Amino acid sequence: MKIFPTLFLGVLIIPFLEIYLLIQVGGIIGAFPTILLVVFTAVLGAWLLKQQGLATFQRFQESLAQGVIPAYEMVEGPIILVGGALLLTPGFITDIIGFACLIPQFRRRIAQYVIEHYLVQAGEHFQQAKAAENNVLEGEFRKEE
Repeated sequence: MKIFPTLFLGVLIIPFLEIYLLIQVGGIIGAFPTILLVVFTAVLGAWLLKQQGLATFQRFQESLAQGVIPAYEMVEGPIILVGGALLLTPGFITDIIGFACLIPQFRRRIAQYVIEHYLVQAGEHFQQAKAAENNVLEGEFRKEE
């Protein structure tokens, strides 16, 4: 599945779904409670963004201090950023996706999927390209006089 057509459709469809859902919820619980709910999720999202971002940054620093490559933390950082942006966007669908990005168990699964399906394959292609480019013959050298 190609990513850009999917993103394009998402950018077109999600705002209409968000407006429809906001109108429906506003019709059930009222306009003012709906606005308060949207503002509450934005405030909660900002707090979670700060908390999870700092925790991930601390794990990143600890991994570097131990000499371990912080692969998960490097992938989790952008996921946290996207989750925070989605929570600050008014709407319930984006809030659900944003909360999923900020919950550590879900975020770890998303990061694991990205690492296994995209980054490992990219790393293999990079290594194959470097190996094909490398024209070094291995052997031993001894200078005789």
